[in-house]
Amino acid sequence: MCKHVLNAQVSVRAACCKRWFDCPQCHAESSTHDLKKTDEIIFLCKKCKKAFRKDINECEEADEYCPHCDNQYVVEAKTPMAVLGVEGEDARVDNRLIKDDRARATAGSSMFDKDSADKLG
Repeated sequence: MCKHVLNAQVSVRAACCKRWFDCPQCHAESSTHDLKKTDEIIFLCKKCKKAFRKDINECEEADEYCPHCDNQYVVEAKTPMAVLGVEGEDARVDNRLIKDDRARATAGSSMFDKDSADKLG
């Protein structure tokens, strides 16, 4: 599983070390050498688990699909992104996290009130 490209559809065999990687960044992180460039690339489809070769010089639009299972492997990469979110449930579904400033607080309704602390002990 690649942490750089979340929707990788194929693994690529590096010509330099004959190992499989999902992206060039994965190769750079786990190897001490540079990635060797080649005209013929060997792919391994993650859907049908079959390998196939493609020549970069003869690529066509039909070459975006696995020849064994028609899985489209040339897709826009989804990379992990930081997301800012609100902790808790959706306020439209569960509104217990929202405090209504218009309503008066009743005495003894909070566990941090002095009066209720005396009652607990």
